[in-house]
Amino acid sequence: MKYIKYSFAFGLLIVVIVVTGCSSISIRTVVEINAPKEEIYAVLADLDNYPEWNPYHRKVEGEFVEGAELKIYVLRPDGKEVEVPPHMMRIVENQEITWGGGIKGVFYGVHSFILESNSNGKTLLKHNEDFSGFAITFADLPPDVIADGYHQMNMALKKLIEDRRK
Repeated sequence: MKYIKYSFAFGLLIVVIVVTGCSSISIRTVVEINAPKEEIYAVLADLDNYPEWNPYHRKVEGEFVEGAELKIYVLRPDGKEVEVPPHMMRIVENQEITWGGGIKGVFYGVHSFILESNSNGKTLLKHNEDFSGFAITFADLPPDVIADGYHQMNMALKKLIEDRRK
């Protein structure tokens, strides 16, 4: 009897995957900041100070170390508050900060900040997220709302850093 229950559940899972498809959502935002990437990286790496300037990631708990578990408190532009439990995936000093997690194929997210120096002394911040897996279809992840939140965060970061330089 136990075997039948598991077989039914597995079969149902396969049907859901086939019917919904393995969905994905990609969000891409970018901002040019008038500062070297080292200054921008230092602010992004200082997780404890996010509440002071960040309108989207209102609070981040955890260590700034690859593999560390994080708890991120998000305030979306539509007013919805969400807690996200990623882990720190990749840290490349002055170049990249990436966190994410989940179960690949079911629900998986990768959030990254990529810093690129421009020849004019400014830095391009690429603030991206990729969600994938069949459960994405059922998740409350409106791309326009999330992109707006990332844009708000990007503009707050730009203002903070550029005001410091005045």
